[in-house]
Amino acid sequence: MAKKKTKWVCQNCGYESPAYLGKCPECSSWGTLIEETDETASASSIKKQNKVTTSKSEPTLLNDITADKSERFSSGYEEFDRVLGGGFVKGSLILTAGEPGIGKSTLILQSCGYLSSKGKKILYVSAEESEKQLKIRAERLNIHADNLFILSETCLENIFETVKDLKPDFLVIDSIQAIYSQEITSSSGSVSQVRECCYSLMNLAKYMNITTVIIGHVTKDGTIAGPKILEHMVDAVICFEGDRYREYRILRSTKNRFGSTNEVGLFNMGEHGLKEVKNPGEIFIAERSEDTAPGSIIVVANEGNRPLLVEIQALVSQTFYPAPRRVSTGIEYNRVLKIIAVLEKRIGLNLSKHDIYVNVVGGIDIDDSAADLGVALAIMTSFRDISIDHKTAVFGEIGLTGEIRSCTQAEIRIKEAYKLGFEKIIIPKGNAPSNLNLKNLKIVCVSRLIEAVSSALQQEKSQA
Repeated sequence: MAKKKTKWVCQNCGYESPAYLGKCPECSSWGTLIEETDETASASSIKKQNKVTTSKSEPTLLNDITADKSERFSSGYEEFDRVLGGGFVKGSLILTAGEPGIGKSTLILQSCGYLSSKGKKILYVSAEESEKQLKIRAERLNIHADNLFILSETCLENIFETVKDLKPDFLVIDSIQAIYSQEITSSSGSVSQVRECCYSLMNLAKYMNITTVIIGHVTKDGTIAGPKILEHMVDAVICFEGDRYREYRILRSTKNRFGSTNEVGLFNMGEHGLKEVKNPGEIFIAERSEDTAPGSIIVVANEGNRPLLVEIQALVSQTFYPAPRRVSTGIEYNRVLKIIAVLEKRIGLNLSKHDIYVNVVGGIDIDDSAADLGVALAIMTSFRDISIDHKTAVFGEIGLTGEIRSCTQAEIRIKEAYKLGFEKIIIPKGNAPSNLNLKNLKIVCVSRLIEAVSSALQQEKSQA
């Protein structure tokens, strides 16, 4: 009997090597290469068994193809539909990923309950929970669906047989890392298993026109577990973000063939599941008191295409260590270091003997560069023990020379601050509005960081 050929596969990125390597040359991960049997010889049998029989396709002129609105249907959540680009598309394959306990399965199960009430036939395949466990969860979420079928199965071939018999309109696989194909010798969750199972599910979704949602895990560094080709095969990648110990969750798409990747959805996790947040502009500043302490500032940031007002706090205290500490939560660490360097060089603050802590209230991450000005003013006011009026908001990107650069969607940000009752907003000079008449809102346009600092100090002096 011939010896089976083996290969070493990185479980993080899918890199293949004929021999063991301690460090993956592709993703630089240590100890991630696992020995697997080379399945090249049996690949044709796998595809033959899982392939959906179809007739030969013929080329069609683009202008002759019709696509009506019936190809889309709602998920039951406006926030979810926004991220999807208007709802689910028939025959699409969607990957939903997030940390354990963040609410991935809860969101999809609640959407299944809504779709079932609209007459859709749903098949929810749970490879990690039993049918009774899912029943308990559904009762907690108040889901009572007549067309929702639950299948507790991990074998891909058995799942295919059930799908062909049931012919559902909507299919959920929870999760892709827990199912396996009998034709692959490696364990479930390996690169080979994930790749082949996803490929088979992609063919199933396209040829049977079944909307399929795959729930996936993430690694400890926040990336989607499995080979990178997994993200290439699916039509959309939806990521669920947030701190599972806090109530708010952000849903965003990193890939979407049927819509924009600039949209985000906001949810509130409660005892009975996820609820949409209708007023995302004010949720993170609701608990802010009028008597603000030094080091607190409101920033009008953008999450996708929608403005979001967040409170940024900074604490500057004398250090007792040879090297001062720099801690950042919710803002990229290197961006905070850059802002500190600009404050020292351009404003003249001596922060070399002080620990600096920066935090975004609410447990969310802000990637918008317009938060730079807020971080700088929060650090400056904490250092000088000055409090800025609670009716003041800011936004603007800071350059290395101390200039304040313009930001996108400035008028939308200004209108959002005005709608929530702010009386003063400090913005980049390049974003100065031309035909924007908002009563009781003072718009201060600045071109340098020193001007923004002076504006905040003048306000404090006038109040004193």
